[in-house]
Formats: sequence, structure tokens, C-alpha cells
Amino acid sequence: MFTSNNACFVPTSFWLTGIPGLESLHIGLSIPFGSMYLVAVVGNVTILLVIRVERRLHQPMYFFLCMLAIIDLVLSTSTMPKLLAIFWFGACNIGLDACLAQMFFIHCFATVESGIFLAMAFDRYVAICDPLHHTSMLTHEVLGYLGLAAFLRGVLYIGPLPLMIRLRLPLYRTRIIAHSYCEHMAVVTLACGDTTVNNLYGMGIGLLVLILDSLAITASYVMIFRAVIGLATPEAKLKTLGTCGSHICAILVFYIPIAISSLTHCFGHYVPPHIHILLANFYLLIPPILNPVVYAVHTKQIRERFLHIFKARAQLR
Repeated sequence: MFTSNNACFVPTSFWLTGIPGLESLHIGLSIPFGSMYLVAVVGNVTILLVIRVERRLHQPMYFFLCMLAIIDLVLSTSTMPKLLAIFWFGACNIGLDACLAQMFFIHCFATVESGIFLAMAFDRYVAICDPLHHTSMLTHEVLGYLGLAAFLRGVLYIGPLPLMIRLRLPLYRTRIIAHSYCEHMAVVTLACGDTTVNNLYGMGIGLLVLILDSLAITASYVMIFRAVIGLATPEAKLKTLGTCGSHICAILVFYIPIAISSLTHCFGHYVPPHIHILLANFYLLIPPILNPVVYAVHTKQIRERFLHIFKARAQLR
């Protein structure tokens, strides 16, 4: 419904373009994106099942890994089914409420994942720097509180984003979102009126989470490395660092795509739009794909249990 005095209107839905500039390749692009989504789902569900049935893995690090797997399933599922529907069926229309819900899930669970990485860094710090109190400090109840705190922080930080759009930005110049999903800034840039508050809040929360969590994780590992340097033998040092290897790899897998995506936004006028969108999708797909691989490679118990299940099913056939 258009207003009478200008070109702004109140939308009931938006139109997602998929990958702008690559519309003719949508069917072809659906193959790698669909394959990556399938790998992400299978990998994370497998991690959850393996940890559930293997009692030796009922330890803090693996409970955090279960939380990561659930978060990665939510992140990938919040975008990929809709993207594949766009690719296969041209189902570009998305209702306003569905768009805001998708925005909330994407940004909220990305924030939660960062919080879980911070909690995992604390777990590694206690395990290495104060091993005698590791079991007594990180009980199942404490782990639950840490997971709940990470979730509530995500809801508290990100909850205002869709609410501010609903309340402050009712009018839009167009309903066409040049993106494959309802990312906050992609929606805000379409709005009529003053978007300064929305922009500042969105960027402020992103920087707050990224910088504070990164600094806290870095501080934890500085103390961990100081403790490792004090160990007596090179073998002990390598063994201790080996317990941190999967966590460090997972952190890099999570933060590097974010940094690359942020840099493309900062230098957006030099980067073609389809590169922006592809990077934004890879940012949500790469961690869910690689986290199970990283932990399976670095964790002997997970690898052995997975091979045991695989061999048992092969014998049944």
C-alpha cells in the first residue's frame, strides 16, 4: 500500500534476489550449496549422536561441542532451505514477520556461538592452569548456566534489532532485498526515514561482541601458553597444546569468515555484489561444515566412535 505523498510504502513482504548478478547460475549454484548444507547437517547430527552414546565423552569440552553443533544446525537451517527454494523454485517472496524472524535467528545464534567459544576458552584455561579444580568447577550445572548465559546474551543483544525495525522503520522505498537472506543492514538500507539509530546499534553490537569476545579468548590463551611454557618436557608441552588444537581451529574457522565479510563491507565499492552475498553465505556455512571435521580429526574418542559406528553399519549391510 503506497502512501499518497511520496514513494514510500508499508510492505507486508520482501523479495529476496538470491545471488544478485548470478541469477542465470542459480540452478548450478544450488548443487554446491545444497551439498554443503547436507554435509553440515549430517556432520553436526553425527557429532551429537556420537557424544550422546559415548559416555567417555560426557565431559565439559564435548558438552560445549554439542552446543556448537546445535547452534550450527540453527544457523545453517535458518538460511539454506530458503536459499535453495529461491534457486530451485524462484520462491523469492518472504513475509515481513518471517524476514524479521530469520534476521533474529541468524544474528542471535552467531552471537551465541561466539559466547560458547568464550566459554570453551575458559574451560581450556581451567583444565590447563588449574587442573585439580577442573571437575569441581565445571560441573554439569555450571555448564548449563554458561550455555544459558550465552543464549540469553544473544537474545538480549539481538532482540532489539527486529523490534527497532518494526517500530522505527515502517516505510520502505522498495521491497527488493539484494541478498539471499534477511540480513539486518540489507533490510535497514531499504527503509525511508532516519536509520541512524538502527545502524549505530547494529554496528555497535557487532563490534562489541567481536572485540570483547576476541580479547577475552586471547587473554585466556595467553595465560594458557604461559602455563605450557612452564612445563618440564617438550612432550608434555605438545600434549597439553594438543588439547587446545581443535578449539583454536574452530575459533579461526568462525572468526576468519566474519573478518573477511566485514572487510568486504568496509571496502564494498571495490567488491562486486555477488561476492558480498557469496561470502555472507559461506560465513554461515563454513563453520557448520568444518567444526565437526576439526573435532573429529583432533579428538581420538570421537574418531574411534565414528569409525566403530561406520564399521558396524557396514557389517549389517
